[in-house]
Amino acid sequence: MKDLKHLYYFENLLEEVNNDLVREGLQRGDIAIGSVCSLIPEVLLNLPGTFAVRLRAPRTGSIEMGTYYMTSLLCEGCRAYLERALEGGYEFLDCILAPDACAQMNRCVENIEKLQLCNKEKFFVSYADVPMKADETALAHYVRQMRLRVLAPLSEVYGIDVSDGALRQAVENQNRINGLITEIGSFRKEENPPITGYEFAVLCLATYSCPHDLLIEKLEETLAEVQERKPDEKNNFRARVLLAGSELDSPELVKLAEEAGAYVAADRFCFGSFPERQPLLLTEDEDVLTQICRQYMMRGQCPRYMNTEKIEARKAYIDSLAKEYKADGIIYQYLKFCDYWGYEQAASTHIMRQEYGYSVLSIDHPYSVGSSGQIRTRIQAFVESIEIKKLQKGAK
Repeated sequence: MKDLKHLYYFENLLEEVNNDLVREGLQRGDIAIGSVCSLIPEVLLNLPGTFAVRLRAPRTGSIEMGTYYMTSLLCEGCRAYLERALEGGYEFLDCILAPDACAQMNRCVENIEKLQLCNKEKFFVSYADVPMKADETALAHYVRQMRLRVLAPLSEVYGIDVSDGALRQAVENQNRINGLITEIGSFRKEENPPITGYEFAVLCLATYSCPHDLLIEKLEETLAEVQERKPDEKNNFRARVLLAGSELDSPELVKLAEEAGAYVAADRFCFGSFPERQPLLLTEDEDVLTQICRQYMMRGQCPRYMNTEKIEARKAYIDSLAKEYKADGIIYQYLKFCDYWGYEQAASTHIMRQEYGYSVLSIDHPYSVGSSGQIRTRIQAFVESIEIKKLQKGAK
């Protein structure tokens, strides 16, 4: 296929956390909010006058200093983020709003705060307690925490409008981005898709890394281009897979998988498009913040939600996505030393294979995947196993 017109542009945006669009947002006076987890509803970080920036560490080399402060037994992603902060990579941030969800990420953010690695005059860090269950009692606590730990400090420190009107405007803006990403991603359902999983991963990740309104024009042009794009006559992949799991803030693993013959038809990982790029629906019958929190809580797929209904729903959600996007198999990926996803993938790999009948591969990987020969070999073997099963099924 002919290259997407703006692909290089989007790839360049991912090369730096403080990229061109982030700098443009700051120049016009907006507040840059560091984001580390979807348990703080993204829409609350993209109010009028603010924009969310995903903490990432592109082009990471050594993480020795991050390891010095956090030990070698903690998540490589968290250590890479601290390493980048020590290098001065997040000095442009006006605040970091973090959930009290992952102890390893909290330790990373606490080091950034205590070591004063972001030195703007009004810089602050706020931690919000988030629920481990999804019910009405948890929702009431969730709403209270978002009001006290997210909206209140933004209003008090930076004068951000946090009224119902501002929240509704933020939801409208968020839905515009969500709609574009969802529509572009829907082309992955086609038998011969006009967009690769890697290309989609680049576009989706850019929406976590830049002010949303500055992306709209090029995303709209890309959608129009994909609608008219002519794919190659013959598919250059051998199996369709759903990629699920923990944080994946670089498209390099998707690229590696597709080079090994596995087309990534759907993405259910932290900061992917499912479920984060699904629309938010508001009514006039309930407080806006409550509606936002309920939808993030009920659709959330994080293994930190530990009630039985949520645990079972995560498997059913993977199954429904795999069916909708015609996946032949499922790849669970997780960062080395990730506590939540380390447990989740172990159970899910067994359940999705034994109870749902899918071919499943589980991969733990370092923060920087690069061109890992070991991972490439494992994915190639997984693709071959899917092909063999198809041949055996067809021979019966």
